[in-house]
This record gives sequence, C-alpha cells and structure tokens, in this order.
Amino acid sequence: MIVVHHLNNSRSQRILWLLEELGLDYEIKRYERDPKTMLAPPELKAVHPLGKSPVITDGDTVVAESGAIVDYLVGRYGNGRLVPAANTPERLRYTYFLHFAEGSAMPPLLMKLVFDRIENGPMPFFAKPIARAIARKVKDNFILPNIRSQLDFLESELGKSAWFAGGEFSAADIQMSFPLEAAASRGGLDRQHPKLSAWLEKIHARPAYRRALERGGKYDLLK
Repeated sequence: MIVVHHLNNSRSQRILWLLEELGLDYEIKRYERDPKTMLAPPELKAVHPLGKSPVITDGDTVVAESGAIVDYLVGRYGNGRLVPAANTPERLRYTYFLHFAEGSAMPPLLMKLVFDRIENGPMPFFAKPIARAIARKVKDNFILPNIRSQLDFLESELGKSAWFAGGEFSAADIQMSFPLEAAASRGGLDRQHPKLSAWLEKIHARPAYRRALERGGKYDLLK
C-alpha cells in the first residue's frame, strides 16, 4: 500500500492529487507544522533523514522529493497516463516543467516568504529600520523582478498550449500547481496574467483535485 506522509499546507498536497488522478489506493499519515517555526515535526525524520514532506512509502520503497515521487508513481502505476509519448516535443516540455517547478519557480517565492518575515516579524526596535530596509531592497531589486519575469514567461508558455506539456493535461501540470498557487497566494499572480489565472481555475475544478483536498484537509495556499 502506498502511504503518503502528508504535511499540512505543503507540496505533499499535489502528491495526493496525482494519486487521485491515477485512481490509486493510498493511505495518509498526517504531520502538522510547528505553529511558530512552520517546520515539519521531527517524527518525519523516522521516514526520511531530512525530515521533510513530501515523502511516500510503497512497501519497502521510500521516495522523497516531489519530482522524483511524480516520476516514480507515473512510471510504476501510470500505464502511459499523465505523461506524453517518448521522443515527442510534448515529452520534452513535460520534462522541462517537471523540473522547472522546483528548480526555477519555487526559489524566489521561498525567498520572498523569508524576506517578508524579516520585514514584518518581531525584533528589537533599534534593528527594525535596518532589517526592513535591507529586506525591501532585496525584494525590490532581486526577488520581485525575478518572480514577475517568471510569471510573464509562464503566461507566454500557456499561450502556446492549453496545458504545460501541450494540449493534454499531464503530471507536469500537477507539479506546477504548487508554485503557481504560492504565487497566487503571496507572489503577485493576479488577473494581469489571465492565462495563468484560467489555468488555476481549471485545475481547481478537476474532480481529482477536489477529492485530494477532501482527503488532505485544510490547504492554506488557496485563496
């Protein structure tokens, strides 16, 4: 039996979605973030040494990292579903966006989250002006332009096809969901990017996505 070690409000939500799209049986083992640090609990280290989510177990097999889990599940259980045919332009796009989601899209969004907390978090009064000035400068000069550039790029890519890998929905769209939901929640994705906004509406309307939310529980990345 596949077990998803599911951390609330995390990337593991899209693994639940993938399993629902594939129609696979699975169990959920739930973990809650520390409300102060927002980090995963130490119990996850019993599953994988880094103690992060997502991670799945499938019998004696342990798989961590979102992209690796997607590859494993689609390759082992997909029977050709949710992945374009090999040696096609669509397959190349699929592979690109499967890696782009974490390799390029997430780092500036994570940096924005960190620097937002520096700017707005509690600290000694004498340090506030300096910390806030540094945070704003880093965001204005590096983080926010990087996010805008990526959103503009992704908007143009969805102008080429309905889904990220081409004309058909694929696991690349599942992988891209987390950074784009994060961008919609805190990274400036709005109606100025109508194709991305429409794409988010389409994925949120999918029955498998809704079933995954029901099983996974509260998901605060959604507005």
